[in-house]
Amino acid sequence: MPWFRSVTLCMFVAVVGICSLAGCRSSAAARVSSVTPASRSERVVAHRASAAHQEAELSADEVVSVSHSEQSSYGDLGSNDADDPFRDADSLSLDLLIAEVQARNPSLAAMQAAWGAAAQKYPQAVALEDPMFQSMFAPQSFASSSNVQSSYYLGVAQKIPWGGKRGLRGQQADWEASAASFDVGETSLRLAEASRLAFLDYYLNERLRELLDSNTKAAGEFRNTANIKYEANQVTQQDVLQADVELAQLEQRKIELDQEREIAIARINTLLHRRPDHPLPPPPPALALVGELPAASALRTFAVDQRPELQALAARIQAEQTAVELACKEFLPDFEFMGRYDRFWTDKEQRGQVGMNVNMPLNQSRRHAAMQERMFQVRKMQSEFDQAADNIRNDVQMAYARVQGGLQTVKIYDGKILPTANQNLVAARNGYTAGTVDFLRLIEAQRETIELQEKHQMAIAELHRRWAELERAVGAPVSVPSDSNSIVVPSETPVIPEGS
Repeated sequence: MPWFRSVTLCMFVAVVGICSLAGCRSSAAARVSSVTPASRSERVVAHRASAAHQEAELSADEVVSVSHSEQSSYGDLGSNDADDPFRDADSLSLDLLIAEVQARNPSLAAMQAAWGAAAQKYPQAVALEDPMFQSMFAPQSFASSSNVQSSYYLGVAQKIPWGGKRGLRGQQADWEASAASFDVGETSLRLAEASRLAFLDYYLNERLRELLDSNTKAAGEFRNTANIKYEANQVTQQDVLQADVELAQLEQRKIELDQEREIAIARINTLLHRRPDHPLPPPPPALALVGELPAASALRTFAVDQRPELQALAARIQAEQTAVELACKEFLPDFEFMGRYDRFWTDKEQRGQVGMNVNMPLNQSRRHAAMQERMFQVRKMQSEFDQAADNIRNDVQMAYARVQGGLQTVKIYDGKILPTANQNLVAARNGYTAGTVDFLRLIEAQRETIELQEKHQMAIAELHRRWAELERAVGAPVSVPSDSNSIVVPSETPVIPEGS
């Protein structure tokens, strides 16, 4: 029957064409597939973790091709004043700065994308392999001059792994995704620390500039007093010239502080992913300091339990232990089931066929070596976890000691050093006015007071830096500043007696 042979050949070509087109369309769809790190709490028991997974979806319409010649959105972000969260602020808020850095910084977005990519490994790990379409035909049997029946066969085969293998692969992928989510948390902690440090540099620069203005005013008063005494022939011109040298040195110091201010602003704007020269509101006039710390042992225990870095390592250890179980499953065979219709057989009863292929895992040495490799990898990662926990305990203890030392240093400056230095400066000023103290001793007292005032502000900033390091080491805010136990930063403008 020539017509039957033609129809059969057309059906065969159509099946092959449809499979080819389906493969092409699937390949194209894969390039724009959505990225959705979905939470699978029913399949993953989080190890040392209670953080909720946030869904981050990237639809096909949001996938944009980027070439090397395209300009980044970096410039647009920095130039859009409507998008500036600090536009109407009287001062730069540290909490708002940290929140904006975590929302805008590309490094956190990169880690979230890595988490999303890791979450997409689960459906790939548990999916069956694509079924195989099988076909074969004898071309000469379709010729019109052929005396035999049209000969071909069509079949389908599906590979099925041993029970439990797909589930273990899925668990391993889920643990890897969980580890990636904790990497996001660790990056967030480090961005918060970097934001605090940049903010403190900006704050310290502003305080030093204020001190410079007040000290320049005081030095000008000293110069006027020296000039009056010189015109009255009470002192030599050297006193006036020495005052001019001091004023020139303060002017040079102002140039240094202006340069440091630009650097501090550029650092903050870089963290915010915008232009380095974008304007910022001034920092707050003072920082409240917490006077008491929790016990160091409690902070160490909390850090080991809650640090995202350790949680990520614990999740990866779980993934590797799952890989050990999967390696043990490799000693068991996999199956391939198939069915086909074979017209090479002349009897109709023999044309419909079913079958099964089973691999024979005879190479036990290879599988045993793979299992041992995974077991050694688990031991390695467990040792790395123990080392990381020791490092975190050490970091907490070191930061704790530095914070305690910083608190004591600030209290000494507030209660003893600065009051005494101001009294010494006032006494030197009064003595010079009365003629009992020479100008060099007055200038020396002024220099000492300026140096101590700057060291006081540096000590305050350094204390907050150590506090930021402690919170990063612990993995959470240590405590909340309160007005009841805060340290008020006193005015540090040199006291000049009235009428002098």
